[in-house]
Amino acid sequence: MTRKEKTDKLRSIRRWLLDILIIIAGSGVYALGVHCFTAPNNIAPGGVTGIATIISYVTDLNVGTLIAAINVPLLIAGFVLLNKRTMIKTLISVAALSVMTDYLFKDVPVYIADNGGGILASIFGGLLMGAGIGIVYVREGTTGGTDIVNKIINRFRPEIKLGQISFLVNAAVAVSGYIVYKNLDVVMYAIIAVFVQAKVIDVLVYGGLEGKFLMIFSEKPHEISEKLLKQKRGVTLLHGEGAYSGEEKLVVCIAVHKNEYVKVKRIVKEIDPDAFVIITGASEVLGKGFQRLDQN
Repeated sequence: MTRKEKTDKLRSIRRWLLDILIIIAGSGVYALGVHCFTAPNNIAPGGVTGIATIISYVTDLNVGTLIAAINVPLLIAGFVLLNKRTMIKTLISVAALSVMTDYLFKDVPVYIADNGGGILASIFGGLLMGAGIGIVYVREGTTGGTDIVNKIINRFRPEIKLGQISFLVNAAVAVSGYIVYKNLDVVMYAIIAVFVQAKVIDVLVYGGLEGKFLMIFSEKPHEISEKLLKQKRGVTLLHGEGAYSGEEKLVVCIAVHKNEYVKVKRIVKEIDPDAFVIITGASEVLGKGFQRLDQN
């Protein structure tokens, strides 16, 4: 093994360890939102966490334990169908979230709402949960649950909007919450928590944009494009000419979903840290791999 290969391997290991530490920290922030705000006030903020909160109310089982149990079949499906590296990070996130919610944070004071305080519980719960998910997403992980379902559906039906799937799942959880709690206020608090959570994720990780368009100027355009193609994304190489040098150059162009933006930046940085990259926001991206053109 050459010195460069050893250096690259060491750098990869350090980055992997840093990813894990940050994912555990993000899971902890998410767990605080559940433990301190949503669960004590019977707020079911959609997805697996919402389902676990409802079941906990009925059975008195711990929310963290239920989150882990519900995620087991989803994790198995993810390891079979999705990227193993991402799924390992997801497994660590789910384990950390469950342990922290039930054990590590069990002595942390909780906020019990009264006299309309449910709004505060839903807002602060949504803020912490959204921040936690955002931190995990930045390191190319997920918190499990519907994230796994979304990724599986996106693999086989990329034209389906993930937001539509998430909305249907969260709506079903909200309806279930009303059936169990018999309290419309709690359902509305859950909707507020889901809304705040989504906005925090958008602002923290993606800037609230629907997509990103990148123009990459590099001395290694073929290496970058080949790596990007392995991510199952279309790449275009444009022929350009430097106005000062007169040299011909290839410009790598790619449009990606907002949740793939961080991964593309990392790939470019790994291959050519000196690359010049122009990044613009795309309010809507249509065509193969995105939303179908005939749906608009």
